[in-house]
Amino acid sequence: MRRIPQRLCGEAFGEEGLRAAREVIERSHGCSRSEIARRVCEHLRWVNEAGRSKEVGARVALLALERAGWVELPRPRNGNGIGSPPRPPRHWPLATPLAGSVEEVRGLELERVSREESSVLWNALVDRYHYLRGWRLSGEQVRYLIVCQEGVLGAIGFGAAALKLSVRDRWIGWDREHRERQRQAVVNNRRFLILPWVRVRNLASRVLALGRRAMVRDYRELYGRRVVLLESFVEAGRFAGTSYRAANWLWVGRSAGRGRGDRQHRRELPLKDVYMYVVEPDFRRVLCGAGQ
Repeated sequence: MRRIPQRLCGEAFGEEGLRAAREVIERSHGCSRSEIARRVCEHLRWVNEAGRSKEVGARVALLALERAGWVELPRPRNGNGIGSPPRPPRHWPLATPLAGSVEEVRGLELERVSREESSVLWNALVDRYHYLRGWRLSGEQVRYLIVCQEGVLGAIGFGAAALKLSVRDRWIGWDREHRERQRQAVVNNRRFLILPWVRVRNLASRVLALGRRAMVRDYRELYGRRVVLLESFVEAGRFAGTSYRAANWLWVGRSAGRGRGDRQHRRELPLKDVYMYVVEPDFRRVLCGAGQ
């Protein structure tokens, strides 16, 4: 059995937290997993900086505890719980083949994923058409469908920044202490998908600009979070990063091709070009100085 995690949902956990979570689960006989997550948040006082309950993160954390053998949760009440394959919706309101320039696209906007129907659609599109497949919820995140009058054009999502990334950290000027304390002020563009039959000039760079403005606003509203930098990784050799450059993202270098578990320095992962977008010009003062 694995060691008890010392932190969950960005909060101290350990033996005391595990004991409290088990007590909540035992007292919640007959409740759904969502309700148990809500009660765990209430009992352990897991709230974000906006004062909202960290229920999504708590669901992920409880699932991880169950998989490690520390707790036993009730069976999910439907087939679309966290960690299960998404159910494609009965009807996909997708745009038909589309070409031209972005100026010709009518009603282009981003629709934030906030309902089950749009979440199922977002997951299904990314699972089917994005080369990295799906991305499951993991704490603070915000996702959008790219829509216009012709229908859905794609999907974009943002979430937690990389735990550590040497090329990024050198560019920022972070040391370990500041990175651990301020990493939540950096957000990663985790997925970006334009459907393969949509070939509209300059659409990708326009969506990146819309996404950046929307997620900065929504992170503050949902999580009370000040975002000062965005990051994204573009697989070298597969993509040229043209859309990011056109949207004023900065190329800061290339990853070493190692994941978290690469303790032997084998560099088995694809190399990624690292792009950063400066949301606030004083980001270095925020990230390396006194804080937010």
